Amino acid sequence: MVIKLSTLNLPNKIPKWVFPKLLFSSLSSACTIQITQENNQPSTTSSTDFATKIQFLKNKLHPQTLTTILDSTPDLDSSLKLFKWASLQKKFHHSAHTYFQIILKLGMAGKVEEVEGFCNEMVKDKCPNYENVLLDLLDVFVRNSRLREALCVLSCINLCRLNPSITVINKLLGALVKDRKEFKDVLFVYKEIAKAGISPNIDTLNYLIEGLFVADRLDAALDQYKRLHKKGCSPNGRTFEVIIGELVARGRVDEALVVLDDMFRIRHGSDYSSFYASMIPLFCDMNKLDVVRRLFSMMRACEVLPDLQTYGAMIKCLCENLLVDDAVKLVDEMVGNDVRPDDDVFMSIIDGLCELNMLSEAEEFLNDKEVASVLPYNALLEAILKDGTFNMARDLFEEMFERNAVDHRSWNIMIQYLCYNKRLKDALKYLSRMIVSSVSPDSSTYSALITGNCKLGECEDAFALFHELREKDGLIDLVSYTQLIDCLCQKEKVLDAAEAFCFMSTKRFALQSTSFEKLIEGLYASGYTVTAIKLLPIAYYCGTSFSAAAYNSVMQGLSSLGRASDLFIVLSRMVVDGCTPNGKTYCILIRSMILLGHIEKSALFLDLMLSQGLSPNSEILSELLEYLVENTQVHMILSSIDKLVSEFEVVNSAMYNMLINGLLKEGYKNKASFLLDLMLEKGWVPDANTHALLLGSSVEDEIDTEKPSCGKFITQDTVGNILAEGLGKFDGHYYRL
Repeated sequence: MVIKLSTLNLPNKIPKWVFPKLLFSSLSSACTIQITQENNQPSTTSSTDFATKIQFLKNKLHPQTLTTILDSTPDLDSSLKLFKWASLQKKFHHSAHTYFQIILKLGMAGKVEEVEGFCNEMVKDKCPNYENVLLDLLDVFVRNSRLREALCVLSCINLCRLNPSITVINKLLGALVKDRKEFKDVLFVYKEIAKAGISPNIDTLNYLIEGLFVADRLDAALDQYKRLHKKGCSPNGRTFEVIIGELVARGRVDEALVVLDDMFRIRHGSDYSSFYASMIPLFCDMNKLDVVRRLFSMMRACEVLPDLQTYGAMIKCLCENLLVDDAVKLVDEMVGNDVRPDDDVFMSIIDGLCELNMLSEAEEFLNDKEVASVLPYNALLEAILKDGTFNMARDLFEEMFERNAVDHRSWNIMIQYLCYNKRLKDALKYLSRMIVSSVSPDSSTYSALITGNCKLGECEDAFALFHELREKDGLIDLVSYTQLIDCLCQKEKVLDAAEAFCFMSTKRFALQSTSFEKLIEGLYASGYTVTAIKLLPIAYYCGTSFSAAAYNSVMQGLSSLGRASDLFIVLSRMVVDGCTPNGKTYCILIRSMILLGHIEKSALFLDLMLSQGLSPNSEILSELLEYLVENTQVHMILSSIDKLVSEFEVVNSAMYNMLINGLLKEGYKNKASFLLDLMLEKGWVPDANTHALLLGSSVEDEIDTEKPSCGKFITQDTVGNILAEGLGKFDGHYYRL
């Protein structure tokens, strides 16, 4: 059947979401709804609770009752059905409070569009007290961080030309800025204020400035700061806190100091405790002592009591500038103001006194203040030992021990010092007392003992301690790790060193490059070249860096094993790891290529070596020249010869003779004559064989350029081929040798 809305006394327009299954059609000023009779009743599938509420409303339907029922209905769907059912009842009019309940439920469920629609319907119905309901909705949505819903309500408020208080608006702005919402939302609220003719106050503008900073619009934020007076506002503590803090956070410290000077110039003494609690630690971290002193004086003038953080930052800054007397006065002031100093405060004082080498004064300070915490005492204990005054440290430790003010760290400080100074027997005495005192040795204790044994050359005992700690799932520190590897290598316990390295590598502990190179060299020297090779990818995995020296040891080992062909694998790995070959690398490669009979590659590596400003030693160069002369291939290094004789001083008289002999035999008379001239200039006399060749040679004059130069043999493609050959033999993680 067709029911006219006018006969039901419903609102002028019912939102679509109230009747999602109804068909609406517009007929001039009236609307009709195609609806069946049963639509006036709840569906047969409704819960018993829902039916009970409907029955209750039938007997007693008015806005207050519906409001109570809606408030007690937890789910949104049931609430909407109840609201719809009530809307269809004759002679029933929704009140602002029934709208409040349904809008609140929709808003808390995140139904933004529905919130806007119901707000507009409530306004159109002109429900009594709707103005206050809108303001209440705005407040509750802000308090519950439903900010999109709050923006919808604000839009409706302004359409109604209501004038909410600036306090309510500021709450919304503050919530938007705090939740880091998009700046367009902040700007929307600010524009709505302007449309409503509401004058912003300094809190409003502070939120606007902060929102601009959040949006990374720093220049616009500073412009708003400069225009505060034009808007009838003066900056307060929050203004300076926001601007200075944001500028410093973005690295614009100079501009922050300019703004701070503005504050000092207008003699603005902020009564915001949060301002000082924020600014003083900020500038203390920057070590702006003059600034923090002025701020601290202003805080006192405003009778703002510093909190623990502010006192702590000031004391630390003073101590870092060695103004320890002033810092101690602040500690006394703290105690007088019932602000209890924490460990950080005492640590700052101790650090400052120790920096001034006022060790006795530091101990006296701790005793005077009756400090119960062990941390400052440990700091003093370390400082005394660092100064080398063991007797004083021993006496302090005994006092701490008598007062039961020692912890693991206290014992370890004493043991570590003694071990590092090769006083292992004394360290073991403290260890015994430590165990008797029911304090179990920890990783730091083991690390110190391992270092102590290593310094005395007792690598077997050190390695046993390493195993003992390993069984307890402990790890030594980097210092003792390095000491252990070095000691084991020195005592030729290279397999033990390799075991320790492999274990620590699984924990991603990087070893010092010099220690790793000692390990690789030791493995090579002991004949464990394959083991050394396997350690290279492990080192890469754990972040251990190393130079060409480690690769050189591996290459030498491979060459000595008769596996010179595998050198290309190691060379390729060097390139992948970004390690540049050095002179020794090239010498190993050249000698290995000679052993393999690779003439062209031996010449290539010589050319690469010279191009990088490196020169072979006399032994390697002599071997190469003999090899080339023997195989009548001296012409392969023509360009290298020029570099050898002009840039390096490694070619001696015997080498000149070999080069001249070889070139003459290969038909390069001009180049041989050139070398002879250089040889004579140096005052060297050719040997008999060279002299005979020069006098009796029947080689006709020729031009060297007619002969192929080494540049035509040694190309970058050849280098690429060598590296490709090596890269093809390893998978990037492990050498497959």
